[in-house]
Amino acid sequence: MNKQQIFAEIRRLTAANDGKPPGRQRFHSETGLRMSDWYPRLWLRWGDAIREAGLQPNALSAAFTGEHLIEQYIALIRELGRFPIEGDLVRRRERDKTFPNRGAFNGLGSKPDRANAIREYCEAARPPDWERLVQICAAVQSSRPGLAREATPGRAPGYVYLVQHGSRREFKIGRTAQPVRREGEIRLQLPEKLRPIHSIKTDDPAGVESYWHGRFASKRKEGEWFALSSEDVRAFKRWKRIY
Repeated sequence: MNKQQIFAEIRRLTAANDGKPPGRQRFHSETGLRMSDWYPRLWLRWGDAIREAGLQPNALSAAFTGEHLIEQYIALIRELGRFPIEGDLVRRRERDKTFPNRGAFNGLGSKPDRANAIREYCEAARPPDWERLVQICAAVQSSRPGLAREATPGRAPGYVYLVQHGSRREFKIGRTAQPVRREGEIRLQLPEKLRPIHSIKTDDPAGVESYWHGRFASKRKEGEWFALSSEDVRAFKRWKRIY
């Protein structure tokens, strides 16, 4: 769903609700669109989407923005030293009534969806402990295999590599048994030489490759080729090994 489609749905729901714009949770229940589908790529706050649609957000949607919920989640992760389960959210709410209730977090989606939204927030905002937070989130992204697991004894490691097609904004994400260190190690018939950018050592090359293909699915050109931005490349280069 692109921006214009989202705006159309916001206006439709507003008209059906006597001119009151939908909050993030209602919009999710009516359309199936999760917070991770728009945050942070399109907006940092749901109220920003409402305003861009030409409407005024109501007090409730402004109070519990996506950014606020994620920051509350991060605070609880720091307190626990791990990713919270549902019971942790309930207990935290019982101790502190200013903490959002468990239902407020439903718009963030499933546990892996929440972990992904928090990870993307941390990679963008770079709090002092962002790398540790990213590692904790990666460990629960079970729907995106290969990011964080215990090493499997006896399994030979491999590499997931990123190479660039000359000076073009074309990048290939693939896997190999050996790290790619120089031009010519991957034999492809292309107009320009391949330039190795980075490789990630892992005991699950297929799973990690699948993760990056999925993460950049909207930027896929053909096969394993992607039109990546500088920030996409930096995100890939942040990982040196994944077990």
